Amino acid sequence: MSIRILLVEGKHATAEELRDVLIKLGHKVTLRQVQETDLIVQPATLELNEGGSREELEGASADAGEITWEAPAGDRSETFKMIATSPAMRQLLNFARRAAQSEVSALLLEGESGTGKDILARFLHHHSHRKRGPFVSVNCAAIPETLLESELFGYEKGAFTDARSPKPGILEMASNGSIFLDEIGEMSPSLQAKLLHVLEHQSFRRLGGLKDIRVDSRIIAASNRSLTTAVEQGIFRLDLYYRLNVLQMIVPPLREREEDILPLAELFMEQYNRKFKREIRGISHAALTALLAHSWPGNVRELRNVIERAMVLEESERIRQSSIRIGPNGFGANHPASDLAQFSGLPATWVQVERHLVSQALEKANGNQTRAASLLGITRDTLRYKMKKFGASSESACPAEAPGK
Repeated sequence: MSIRILLVEGKHATAEELRDVLIKLGHKVTLRQVQETDLIVQPATLELNEGGSREELEGASADAGEITWEAPAGDRSETFKMIATSPAMRQLLNFARRAAQSEVSALLLEGESGTGKDILARFLHHHSHRKRGPFVSVNCAAIPETLLESELFGYEKGAFTDARSPKPGILEMASNGSIFLDEIGEMSPSLQAKLLHVLEHQSFRRLGGLKDIRVDSRIIAASNRSLTTAVEQGIFRLDLYYRLNVLQMIVPPLREREEDILPLAELFMEQYNRKFKREIRGISHAALTALLAHSWPGNVRELRNVIERAMVLEESERIRQSSIRIGPNGFGANHPASDLAQFSGLPATWVQVERHLVSQALEKANGNQTRAASLLGITRDTLRYKMKKFGASSESACPAEAPGK
């Protein structure tokens, strides 16, 4: 049997506190069992085998808990953190370290939206031999096709009407580094073919150019839907899928790694304490129970929004259940309550919810896309992509999904 020891409210917990938390989380453990571990608890969750030595316990903690690193972001450094408390995440990060240090030119990340694929991509870059090179992130779903091509490949003077001077693309700027292509499943077939050429030959031409440009960069591609299904549907190239799928990592959804919920909530509390200049010190048992009981269809992103909203509304030193808003109507603090009050009667599935919200936002904004995007907390380009996806226009609501889809 194993005992999981958790940090309580940002301080070293007493044996009694640890026992109480463990019991609340459904573990059958006595005070004596906790006392006999003889371990100083760190700001993370450590898995302890009964009877193990202190050296074994410290060694086991190397792949557990909170993993923090700094990455260059332009002229400054930005700090990133990953929570790896659950066995699933620890196993994933162990594999990710080995994959990062390999020489493969492409890595594929799959997982539901909001699971943290972007942070994992930065983790891969930081733990690779390319970490001193640039890391460039591109959301393929948020950029129109014609603009995405010029952003990736660059262009020569006169390549098109507004090309008054040559411009290098992301592929050039990220040479000797890593390029993160998020939502690669949304890339058009023509761009898929060009990306395949880059992966195969490590070279490309700018738009309007005649000269081959050599590059040495790693492509980290990510998708929130199964690319094998996209291949079967004929919307993603099979040869590109094989080229990307040399090493594949699937980020588990939050509902499958319950052990990460409390450490993630504490991480977000720490971040929002600094941002909002608050001094929230913990989470009540009732609030924690609510967090653990939720299925988190929006994954880590949804949890972050829930904690952000709670940090804004909470008036005591602990987040109470009354400040926890979970579910389709319980969006984060980025969405004003007065604007969201009219979003009611949401359909059952997440895709239907998204379609419904886009439709209601356009209706509430009287067709003004900028206003509708603000209501939804997304960029105008992302809204336009979703409008195209759902067949919506500024003058009409999104058409209902056909039965069975």
